Amino acid sequence: MPAAGPRRIAVLGAGSWGTTFAKILADSARESAHARAEPIGRTVALWGRSSPAMDHTARTRVNDRYVPGIRLPERLEITADLAAAVRGADLVVLAVPAQSLRAQLTAVAGHLERDAVVLSLAKGLERDTGLRMSEVVAEELGRATGLGPRHWRARTCVLSGPNLAMEIAEEQPTASVVAAPATDLATWVAHACRTRYFRPYTNTDVVGTEIGGVVKNVIALGVGIADGRHFGENSKASIITRGLAETTRLALALGGRLETLSGLAGLGDLVATCSSPLSRNRTAGRLLGLGLTPAEVQEEMTQTAEGIKSAPAVLALARRHGVDMPITEAVVAILREEITIDDVAPLLLGREIKSEGTAP
Repeated sequence: MPAAGPRRIAVLGAGSWGTTFAKILADSARESAHARAEPIGRTVALWGRSSPAMDHTARTRVNDRYVPGIRLPERLEITADLAAAVRGADLVVLAVPAQSLRAQLTAVAGHLERDAVVLSLAKGLERDTGLRMSEVVAEELGRATGLGPRHWRARTCVLSGPNLAMEIAEEQPTASVVAAPATDLATWVAHACRTRYFRPYTNTDVVGTEIGGVVKNVIALGVGIADGRHFGENSKASIITRGLAETTRLALALGGRLETLSGLAGLGDLVATCSSPLSRNRTAGRLLGLGLTPAEVQEEMTQTAEGIKSAPAVLALARRHGVDMPITEAVVAILREEITIDDVAPLLLGREIKSEGTAP
């Protein structure tokens, strides 16, 4: 890692969060250079798969589909050429949907610098394997580059927290967490994305940070279902609170830390995702609560609601570790159409009287 921070950063994925995070990185480079009274020495590239869309965004400096009305920095490179974006980058940011990540890594591997650092923004579990995104990165890049998973495990970070993209694109102040295997690596990445409106904190709990980001999508589906059923604030607050207990139980069973789940990557992200109408997962849940089938919800949504695809993998992971997750079970039963929406109310808060704590 260069002591002064990354010289070149590639952001892969030009959806709402990828585009917004590329803006954060470009703004950070400009602000840092201004503070030191130096020329901007860092380049940031944003890659998307659609050449017409990226050409339009490069020309207008606006990503109309995903972050309409937000002008992107002039110095931000915008391209549909994957090799050009990744070549020479010492920080590569993965902002693609969780279920597309492995295939994208295969394409990236041939252009990736051996000593590059990888930062995952995706919040999901791989459907077929149940792996967290950092595990997918280490496994797939280890295989595709021939360097082995250990090499990439030590160089892979994750970013999580309350990350509603449109609010951040509008430069509303927010905080997030960069988690990495080592403190110096997390700090190096955090400095590269610190701006006057975006404040990254750091930790070394990759497991807890990722689990918080994964399960909150499932809980947000449950809150959305409650909203669609016209349940009140008491119901939704109860689901959020018990959802945090479920998330914490799973994280601790996998080796995560309690304090992570009470922080930005746990409680912070959960509250934002469950409360905001900007949340894709809450919106998808609301459509389910209104009576749409899972297939109809998928057709209605213009962006990926990661919780729909990750929920069965979360439940399978919980069962393997003996973790009780009644809200997740209820959401999965709805997605599998094993129960009707009329049957969901008693299932969202569990079935037995027990202590309020996070223990099973």
